[in-house]
Amino acid sequence: MIIKKSEFVISAPRESMCPKDGKAEYAFIGRSNVGKSSLINMLCNHKGLAKTSATPGKTLLINHFIINNEWYLVDLPGYGFAKRSKSVQQQLDQMIRGYILQRQQLVNVFVLIDIRHEQQKIDREFIDWLGMSGIPFSIVFTKADKLSPSKAKSNALLWMNTLKDAWEELPPFFITSSEKKTGRDEILDYIDQINTSLDKQ
Repeated sequence: MIIKKSEFVISAPRESMCPKDGKAEYAFIGRSNVGKSSLINMLCNHKGLAKTSATPGKTLLINHFIINNEWYLVDLPGYGFAKRSKSVQQQLDQMIRGYILQRQQLVNVFVLIDIRHEQQKIDREFIDWLGMSGIPFSIVFTKADKLSPSKAKSNALLWMNTLKDAWEELPPFFITSSEKKTGRDEILDYIDQINTSLDKQ
């Protein structure tokens, strides 16, 4: 897939205020500071599309970007940011869960994981919740440039293998680096395949 056009459309505080045109939506989410904005900008080849920040936890709304006038990339707030107040975090969790569970246009959730770390409880709980809720998702390992290619691959495989204690079938996963544009073609091809299968329905 070639992205010719990517534009910000709307920031919404809840699912009911998101676009109503029925186009397919692909949501990106992860713990704060996982490199979500950088990944979105890299995928779209549009440096300032999603606002990157040195301060984690900046995304507080559901942000829609229209891609090639055909589908939406959706930037969701990060989960589990310790410096937020409990009430703000609860509001965000409600917004995230409301969007994921109620949004009929949502086709796939990309869950971002920092490839340098072992499996974190908060990531595992979120992924297990997606599975129990019947939400299609994929795992995107970020920051692969911080490791050697062989170490990045072994970390990703180890992380995925730990899911086998509860998962019969593992979700797709991608190894990415926003710095080196690693994984860009694979993710965009995956989205393209899903869009093509949706068009045939």
